Amino acid sequence: MKHLIQGMSCSTCVQDLQAHKSQIPGLLKIRSSGDDILLETRDDVKGSEILNKIKEHLTHVGHNHSDMKIYESETIYLKGLTCANCSAKIEDETKKFKGVKNANFEFATEKYTIVFDESADFENVYEKLEKLVPAMEPGVVVSKTLNEDEHDHEHEHGEGSIKARVTKYIIIFAVLIGLHFVEIDEKISFVIYLLAYISVGLPVLKSAFKNILRGDFLDENFLMSIASIGAIVVGQYPEAVAVMLLYDIGEMFEDLALERSRKNISSALALKPDFANVIRNGEIIEVDPEEVNVSEIIVVKPGEKIPLDGIVKSGDSYVNTANVTGESVPRRTTVGDEAISGCVNTTGVLEIEVTSSYDDGTIAKILDLVENASARKAPVEKFITKFAKIYTPIVVGLAVLMVVVLPLTGILAFNDALFRACTFLVISCPCALVISVPLGVFSGIGASSTKGIFVKGGNYLEALSDVSDVVFDKTGTITKGVFEVTDIIPSEISTKEEVLELAAMGEYHSTHPIGRAILNSYNNEINIKEIEDFKEISGQGITYNYKNDKILVGNEKLLNNNNIKFNELDNKVATKVFVAKNDKFLGQIFVSDVLKDNIAEDIKRLKDRNINLTMLSGDTNETAMAIANEVGINNAYGNLLPEDKVNKLENIIENSKNKVIFVGDGVNDAPVIARADIGIAMGGIGSDSAVEAADIVLMTDEIGKISDAIDISKYTKKIVYQNILFALGVKFLVLILGALGYASMWAAVFADVGVTLIAILNAMRILKIKL
Repeated sequence: MKHLIQGMSCSTCVQDLQAHKSQIPGLLKIRSSGDDILLETRDDVKGSEILNKIKEHLTHVGHNHSDMKIYESETIYLKGLTCANCSAKIEDETKKFKGVKNANFEFATEKYTIVFDESADFENVYEKLEKLVPAMEPGVVVSKTLNEDEHDHEHEHGEGSIKARVTKYIIIFAVLIGLHFVEIDEKISFVIYLLAYISVGLPVLKSAFKNILRGDFLDENFLMSIASIGAIVVGQYPEAVAVMLLYDIGEMFEDLALERSRKNISSALALKPDFANVIRNGEIIEVDPEEVNVSEIIVVKPGEKIPLDGIVKSGDSYVNTANVTGESVPRRTTVGDEAISGCVNTTGVLEIEVTSSYDDGTIAKILDLVENASARKAPVEKFITKFAKIYTPIVVGLAVLMVVVLPLTGILAFNDALFRACTFLVISCPCALVISVPLGVFSGIGASSTKGIFVKGGNYLEALSDVSDVVFDKTGTITKGVFEVTDIIPSEISTKEEVLELAAMGEYHSTHPIGRAILNSYNNEINIKEIEDFKEISGQGITYNYKNDKILVGNEKLLNNNNIKFNELDNKVATKVFVAKNDKFLGQIFVSDVLKDNIAEDIKRLKDRNINLTMLSGDTNETAMAIANEVGINNAYGNLLPEDKVNKLENIIENSKNKVIFVGDGVNDAPVIARADIGIAMGGIGSDSAVEAADIVLMTDEIGKISDAIDISKYTKKIVYQNILFALGVKFLVLILGALGYASMWAAVFADVGVTLIAILNAMRILKIKL
């Protein structure tokens, strides 16, 4: 059972629930979605019960969220629905059902998500939809599952195959041309025109009639029916047939264009692995990836997708990570390396120890991001939906006025006024706007995903085009989060080799990142039998005896307490490890968190866009400023606790010109990511809480992807506004020409169907963006 909790904007409580979901009986999955939480529970657990359990659990955090409300959520599929106007009406009608709080149709995935409270009976809602949807849009299939085998159907009102439709169009065109050049009896020609009209327009007439009976008829079916019937009334038979014919052809091309776009966008959903080869009882068996347990060993052969996250235990291969990271160059993967689900194994056989269940793995998170992205609509999408509801009635009202006022005032004869009004009706359909705008936004989300940038909603994609500030965490964001020896400076009485060897011997048993960095830098074997009287002094370092010499490895305090005189050989910003032998200072080792590759170039790309850059860090001010200066960030603040970062970010937001991005990767970054206008998490090494709190996830952990995301956002916005201006411009131009009598119904059909098709094709260009 799926549920949605509204009113949970507290990142602390969300993180606690995610970390301790096993402590809440009946709770199976949990993820955050803005101010909402999406849950999956056992079928026998009611929403009110799980909400009470969650409130009870959160008492140990000391928070009281009494205003939380819980609803159930179910997803079905409306297969073949391509009419944006119809989908909006289906949503409005669904919201009128008892207990239904919200409904949202996603064109790209054909998912129809319904949110309802406990007073609603979902089975009853589903039965109503099975009647409502086909009545509003014949040919659309209502289903609880998306079975691709069942999806081989034509949307156009059950009209048959494309080949049959094209054959019909050719015949009708031939009839129109023949009647134009061949003179026959007027009554016979009328019958032929009428038969042609009915053959192509009957489905439209039926839908219009059904909508009139329901009292909701301001759609394209009604508009085309009235316009064509009006043409027949005034004796313009060819125009009547042409309106229906061109409308039907345009609808077919719209369906084909939208279906192609759907396939391009939903290609990311093909990441889902179909099976996993798991070793059990010495045999390799094929099972569903969701049935594999953590710590089991799976076998991935060449050409197969890696079904679950894990660590390679055996084998050596090249792995194509393009599906997940957007990187086209295969990556070599061998024993000890991380294996990411969704990537494709290309050469050798790999044995992988599973480290996370399917639901908690990389591929499940990506699929969730892609499938639910269009649920969060961009402001321009919401505007167009509202605009369409106002625009169509206004144009229909103007058409009625033309029929009534112009003949009464003697400006036009009734037949002429009716013909112009019919032209108005054809033009008034808002399909070009209501379908191309959301399609353009989701195409932008799809283009981002192919680059390893997963945007959780159209609202976040649109916001990226208006960014004035980017704020970074340091460790794991600007730096790799991995310590390395960056320099060794010996004193006059020693060498680099001696300093490193003695330090490595002292750090042999260390688990501290600094000690491991020194050991990793020393490639020779260490004979621990030669190390005697080993002592670790808390807060200072290590002492031991080696070949009758007393060795000291640690900080300044260790040397001072042993009365060893030393001079810092370099004042560079780094963690310094001092080495001494007996009472002599031998030298110092510098250990630093290494900068990410190409970070300076990535930062410059952002600065070139006139974006203000700031870095917030828990390290010292000295270290923060040194790192910031090195990579080209102007502002940096150190010694910050998580709550200090939130306060500092709020100050930046208050003084910013536009949207503010925060980029982080760690658990302590989740509150700051959630507070920013746009939160970005590093998906590759980032913590689960940071990824959940983020609005955008970068799978490659590259700062340069932010510039790519901004470019995609601006390109998407440009295409969307191109479509809006083009559609409105053409429609208003033809409306004026139609009112003045200079535009025929052929021009009117182009202003509707032709403009819609061009706008859809233009929106699809976003998927091919080159950065």
